[in-house]
Amino acid sequence: MNYLMQNTPNEIPEHQVVQFQQLIMKLYQCCQDRMRYQSERFNLPDAEMRCLLLFGEEKYLTPKGIAHKMNLVKSRISKLISGLNKKGLIQKIADPEDSRTTLLSLTTQGQQKLNEINVFLDFIHQEVLQQMEPKQRNTMMTNLELLKASMESIKELMV
Repeated sequence: MNYLMQNTPNEIPEHQVVQFQQLIMKLYQCCQDRMRYQSERFNLPDAEMRCLLLFGEEKYLTPKGIAHKMNLVKSRISKLISGLNKKGLIQKIADPEDSRTTLLSLTTQGQQKLNEINVFLDFIHQEVLQQMEPKQRNTMMTNLELLKASMESIKELMV
């Protein structure tokens, strides 16, 4: 912490650092609780749900691509893919351009499950936003963008 304090232009009061840490931890815990609830609601382990959500951005994924996006090792990805495949949510397809590569895509059932999850996520996020007045929402969104940018800039120090 002293390292960061020495490199900041303004002295940050210790109580703000503590308050920030506590708020981040509480937000993280809220997110963890929501993920646990989602897993139970959709009868999917957390990792399988996060993997399924990756398909919202892509039509096809490779095991290697999933491993990179989820920051998991190959053996864990194999188990994850196997679980989703057994549940009928994804299917394996040989890459027509490279027979050594396996492509993964959602099945019809997988697409339906993903749609259900996305409807739920939209509902939850809308409910959170409705707890605030429009002006508060705008301020909060601006501040979250600032927080995201600040956190991303600090990632460079961790490499």
